[in-house]
Amino acid sequence: MVVYDPSGAVTGGLPLDRDPHLALVAAVLAWGPAPVGVRAADRAQIGLQLTGHAQCVAADVRHRYEALPADSELHPLTKAVLRESANRLSTGPATAVARIQNRARLIQALYRALDRLDVTQRPAPAT
Repeated sequence: MVVYDPSGAVTGGLPLDRDPHLALVAAVLAWGPAPVGVRAADRAQIGLQLTGHAQCVAADVRHRYEALPADSELHPLTKAVLRESANRLSTGPATAVARIQNRARLIQALYRALDRLDVTQRPAPAT
């Protein structure tokens, strides 16, 4: 299923489907400048898929960022990742290979930010 929901109205509460999207990211990043066997219509669908997923992950990162204490060491880095994601996603769906690959790299950066936030926001084990 391809989700393109720029406003986040539909995707707001959906759980992230990380593994299949990261597999798609890896495949897209392995493409050359003119991937053989990938039609323009398929590239457009993949671009929509990655754009929609990047928006979902960015919303999750933003939600966790807002829960950070103001003095958190992750505050500036997460803010920079969110700012960059807003800039990249504001250009609309990606259909050119280079733009689709940029969306794939954005998803990687968002998941790295999400992982860092998960580690710091996870409660410490009871002793």
